[in-house]
Amino acid sequence: MGAKGFVEGGIASIVAGCSTHPLDLVKVRLQLQGETLNAAVSALRPAVAFHGTAGVAAVPHPHPALHPPRRPGLIAVGAQILRAEGPSGLFSGVSATVLRQTLYSTTRMGLYELLKKRWSATAEGGSLPLHSKIAAGLIAGGIGAAVGNPADLAMVRMQADGRLPLAERRNYRSVLDAIGRMARQEGVASLWRGSSLTVNRAMIVTASQLATYDQAKESILRRRGASADGLGTHVAASFAAGLVASVASNPVDVVKTRVMNMKVEKGAAPPYAGAMDCALKTVRAEGPMALYKGFIPTVSRQGPFTVVLFVTLEQVRKLLKDF
Repeated sequence: MGAKGFVEGGIASIVAGCSTHPLDLVKVRLQLQGETLNAAVSALRPAVAFHGTAGVAAVPHPHPALHPPRRPGLIAVGAQILRAEGPSGLFSGVSATVLRQTLYSTTRMGLYELLKKRWSATAEGGSLPLHSKIAAGLIAGGIGAAVGNPADLAMVRMQADGRLPLAERRNYRSVLDAIGRMARQEGVASLWRGSSLTVNRAMIVTASQLATYDQAKESILRRRGASADGLGTHVAASFAAGLVASVASNPVDVVKTRVMNMKVEKGAAPPYAGAMDCALKTVRAEGPMALYKGFIPTVSRQGPFTVVLFVTLEQVRKLLKDF
């Protein structure tokens, strides 16, 4: 019975992850907007530099072409990826998504169901209260994230690679190549870079997503009866779960993406000393709302992902109910 929850959750998660991968890719690219890729280039943005006998002077340039351009949105970034990288570019890092869902989501979904069943057996009336569901989600999400961090790190880098200049791209051939090269070039410990953020985000997402789905589904069934346990209820409950998870997790997700994507050169200080340093630098440079960069694609991805996840999960449960 314990293994069944892991199998059901794993199948549903892989289906949901692969079907919404292009939206996740766009979300990552949007979250990296505004991050300085090259300090030298960044220094020249507000001014024109010229050489003279007294050295180098910087003169503000009034030309509007040098003003920071309006950053593209969800559709524009998707179109840019299609033009620059072709249709296959929308599935950059999909092998890492499969591995991540196999490790991270299978673990969190299975552990959540295991904890929920154990705690339900001792709960009054057999119904698990909301705070217990949240606790189960926090524990399951944290453990799942720790297991899946190397795949998560590889996925972020593979998705972000296309925005770099050709000379600076990592050009990982697959998720296994990415993990192997990171371990050789940066050390095995680098595979857990940003793991504190991954764990924090996963705890927030799992607790809000799974607990909200269960609570919303139970509320609908209490009001409309057991006969309402069908596709409409599953979609409504999962959409609510996706919205709550998006609002709760987006700031952590932005910081996680930037920490995981940063390039660390040998002998040089890393761009960010840690999660808090990244958050502070992001807010100082781009304002507090920078922590909600990519929110529209996050909702656009988290909504369909959560709907596909739970609708698939309910169908898989029906197929495996006799096992």
